[in-house]
Amino acid sequence: MCANKVTVLVVGAGARGEIYSRYALEHPDRMQVVGVAEPREAYRQQFVAQHKIAPNNVFCDWQEAAAQPKMADVVLICTQDNMHKDPAVAFANLGYHILLEKPLAPTTEDCRIIIDAVKRNNVLLAVAHVLRYTRYTQKLKSLLDDGVIGDIVSMQHLEPVGYWHQAHSFVRGNWRNEAESSFMLLQKSCHDLDWIRYIMSDNCQDVGSFGSLSHFVKENQPAGAADRCLDCQVEATCPWSACKIYLGENHKCTPHFRRVLTADPSEENVRQALRDGPYGRCVYRCDNDVVDHQVVNLRFAHQQTVTFTMTAFTKMEDRKTRLFGTRGYLEGDGEQIRVFDFLTDKETVHQIEEIAAGTQTQMGGHGGGDYYLMDRFIHAVMANDQNMILSGPDESLESHLMVFAAERARKENCLVTL
Repeated sequence: MCANKVTVLVVGAGARGEIYSRYALEHPDRMQVVGVAEPREAYRQQFVAQHKIAPNNVFCDWQEAAAQPKMADVVLICTQDNMHKDPAVAFANLGYHILLEKPLAPTTEDCRIIIDAVKRNNVLLAVAHVLRYTRYTQKLKSLLDDGVIGDIVSMQHLEPVGYWHQAHSFVRGNWRNEAESSFMLLQKSCHDLDWIRYIMSDNCQDVGSFGSLSHFVKENQPAGAADRCLDCQVEATCPWSACKIYLGENHKCTPHFRRVLTADPSEENVRQALRDGPYGRCVYRCDNDVVDHQVVNLRFAHQQTVTFTMTAFTKMEDRKTRLFGTRGYLEGDGEQIRVFDFLTDKETVHQIEEIAAGTQTQMGGHGGGDYYLMDRFIHAVMANDQNMILSGPDESLESHLMVFAAERARKENCLVTL
């Protein structure tokens, strides 16, 4: 291990692992990727070449890596949701500091086991709740801490998943089926309930929720539609068409999403992936079972109320938030924050600065949250200071318990008290 920089082992070199690891390319003086565990050969070899990893530190699975003597300061665990607990516990026992992709795990028991292992081994933990780390969030939080709207009375928060993102990830993709990953609120919106908890700076007391899978079911397949978009006669009239989302110069998804289909996302390879793989299926003929819309109502310890809405049926855009206070009103959309003061009847607009030059192309995801998460985490490891991490063990566990309570409330049609 290098004495003057943080060394990193990456477990899972897919989309998230690859993005977080770009921090080493931005700041080679602070971070070096020295090992990888990834079962898919094409993704593994691309990652090895990108970071020039020695052959003896390249593994096909995390168990192989965990069987070796400790080779790095940090492990980034970016496996699928239901593959978090075992590697997290194993690497904590080996003394690795851990950055763990959200969610912690698909069950409350597994979440608690991970937190217990981290604390027992006295290692640092950052859960990848990237929304906490954006300049937008930090500016909004500082305004609230300065009392610009007085005490928060209530909040409305919207997560616009985006119509093609829903089709990609939660109908055709890796997070479509609860048994294979986790329920929708945990996999997609644990970000948001964690963010709400962070903004409210208080404990949640009661949770209620409603939601369902209403649209992406076989009963809604149009007459004459085929089971694959490439074979479909009505594809051109379907907003969920995989051809529209992935193919041609005007395709809707980003390179990051196309790379999920194939390690080399050329037009030819993407077309072949649509022919043979899950992303070319009709959205009405998939094995998806997670909800496509959900509302969560929260009551906090000092009687503040929050309404959260997650829905597939939007364009792809930033979250939107309204905060209602005793002295003013605040509205934010990820790019600007508008504050209306009740005393002066004046509105102030705060524009959010772009992230630092150079990081936009490398790690611009989540409004810069990917970059600032890694920046905070690497500096926390350098200083051996858990307090530098905004999403550490205790509060991450608390916000996850809010998510589990909301899903129980939805399924049992009840109010859950925490």
